[in-house]
Amino acid sequence: MYFCPLHHEWFEDFNNDNVNYVYNLRAIEENQTIIDKWNTVSAPPAPELKSITVNPITTALLILDIENSICNTPHCIATIPNIYNLLTKARQYRMLVIYSLIPTANPSDIAKQISPLQSDPIVKSSVDKFYDTNLQEILGDNGIKNVIITGYAANGAVLHTATSAAFRGYNVIIPVDCMSASNPYAEQYTAWHMVNSPGTKNRAFLTKVNLIDFQTPQLKK
Repeated sequence: MYFCPLHHEWFEDFNNDNVNYVYNLRAIEENQTIIDKWNTVSAPPAPELKSITVNPITTALLILDIENSICNTPHCIATIPNIYNLLTKARQYRMLVIYSLIPTANPSDIAKQISPLQSDPIVKSSVDKFYDTNLQEILGDNGIKNVIITGYAANGAVLHTATSAAFRGYNVIIPVDCMSASNPYAEQYTAWHMVNSPGTKNRAFLTKVNLIDFQTPQLKK
């Protein structure tokens, strides 16, 4: 008898033909790249959305690249009211709110519904908003431990800034109704990656705006 590692079964007839068959199957399998098997790979189960309670004193809201020139698809535009609702809560709790722009944009390009206050920091960079900016310094100076990341594109600024934040030790909260991309797969991949990648899964949390609660710790008497 012999065990076929590809079929995960035992076979009775052990001869050279069978052995060669197993080796040939193994060779075929080893030569199959993920591109070759692309259409046979099923999507994993959807990640769980978490109810999140944050301390507004140690949490910052990041609004990434919601600019009229690039956030102009129906799906991206549909996220703006959700970001607005989250921003309104953040303002009520006097949270730190940080905006980002692509390198060629100006603050006036930000969607009017969620436009920044004069005191809000704005950083300019490509997809990783920590790169070549003072974002980490701003967060550190304000004692921030958690970042809520929203914006466009899910597979661009959201993914790379969220990953970079996790690498730097921040807890990363991503409301999935506040991010968008040019296609659904990009959003799906971003959501899956953040809670499954070895570098981010222990610090990333997926949620929705209505699942985020703000709670300032009570001072001990």
